[in-house]
Amino acid sequence: MLKFHNFCFIIAILAAFSFIPILYKCQLSSNCYSFQKPEIDLLTFPSSWNLLYFPSHHPPQTLKIALFVKKWPQSSHAGGLERHALTLHLALAKRGHQVHIFTTSSPNTSIPNLVFHLSEPTVGGYLNQTVVWSQFRTQNSTATPFDIVHTESVGLMHAQAKDVTNLAVTWHGIAYESIHSDIIQELLRAPEEQQAAMVTKKVMRVVEEVRFFPRYSHHVATSDHAGDILKRIYMIPEERVHIILNGVDEAIFRPELSLGNELKHELGIPQNGSLILGMSGRLVKDKGHPLIFQALKEIFMENNRFQQSVVLVIAGDGPWGARYKDLGANILVLGPLGRADLAKFYNAIDIFVHPTLRGQGLDQTPLEAILSGKPVMTTRVASLTGSVIVGPELGYTFSPTVESLKKTLYRVWKDGKVVLEKKGKAARQRGLKLFTATKMTAAYERLFLCMSKEAYCKYPNPFY
Repeated sequence: MLKFHNFCFIIAILAAFSFIPILYKCQLSSNCYSFQKPEIDLLTFPSSWNLLYFPSHHPPQTLKIALFVKKWPQSSHAGGLERHALTLHLALAKRGHQVHIFTTSSPNTSIPNLVFHLSEPTVGGYLNQTVVWSQFRTQNSTATPFDIVHTESVGLMHAQAKDVTNLAVTWHGIAYESIHSDIIQELLRAPEEQQAAMVTKKVMRVVEEVRFFPRYSHHVATSDHAGDILKRIYMIPEERVHIILNGVDEAIFRPELSLGNELKHELGIPQNGSLILGMSGRLVKDKGHPLIFQALKEIFMENNRFQQSVVLVIAGDGPWGARYKDLGANILVLGPLGRADLAKFYNAIDIFVHPTLRGQGLDQTPLEAILSGKPVMTTRVASLTGSVIVGPELGYTFSPTVESLKKTLYRVWKDGKVVLEKKGKAARQRGLKLFTATKMTAAYERLFLCMSKEAYCKYPNPFY
């Protein structure tokens, strides 16, 4: 009898140890969420949908989607909202969904499953709500009405959206987030600059948003921080708030040493010499360019060795582009770049510097750098520290002051290329799980399916 008990004990131990590799594999892959957790209701899932696994094969149902976006992106001058609209809806169209885009401009070439409905913008540059609503109603009254209506921010205003139950709005910035940005800019304001009458006006804007946001049926927050604000401050019921982090095209933004070497050769930068810092985007005040300009100016004056061993490469345009040239020959301003050239840019740099003063939404440029295998150095705004640079192993963060920025630049310089490469690899591994266009598209597709049919709101779903 004792031998039998010993035999059972050994079998139990072996079974337990054979289970460990499965658990370990689950820790490394989001595919095991359904294995670790019971069935959940997606509409009440409190975290980012990017954490979940959705099958990549053909969707169980194709949808007819209406998109309202103020402007369809053109070449290299697209902002973050427009690039999000382009990346997401091109991917949805490639997966077989029919997307009707109500906007003010369209590409020169036709794209399968994308149908454009154009209108003249208002004087303020917004969609003419009377015109686009009439266009939408015409299309919606056909034999195949829209399954889903999606608006990028207030592309479709709340007056029209209030009666549309199958609607989701993606917020790329809300007034409550911008208060932090206003505080930072006021602290950085030079004595001779006029003080902005900001606080009372911005608080009233928050009050207005709290009043009209509930008119939209479903809300997509592009950062964990924004999702929390929508639930707590704007008091949107949790089953109507969904966090889907922005994603960028992983086929374009990836480590490719040859691309970086090609750009270095074009710019005359030695292959294994200087530490290369990179910045991209609009070169304007609220993106933090006065802040980093002053920090670099002071460092160059006090440390000649830093100046001689560092190159700053800037992709973008704006009023600060010409001023950077005053800092010396090792500041290279390339102007705006298309996505293929941006891929070269990210592969050429050692670290991406993002000194933004804006806390709204989730900027895409740091995500592009991360998927390219580069660490990011960014301002401590909640959207970035809460969703992107969540630990020192992924990059660097600094307070929006000249002293804090200088201290971090010196630290990056002293850490050197080997440390930066290690951080970049760690950032990319996390980025592949959260910030790819594939992950973002899969999350939106599942949300839209869930909105169209309740059965798709269960996770995991038996229809896949």
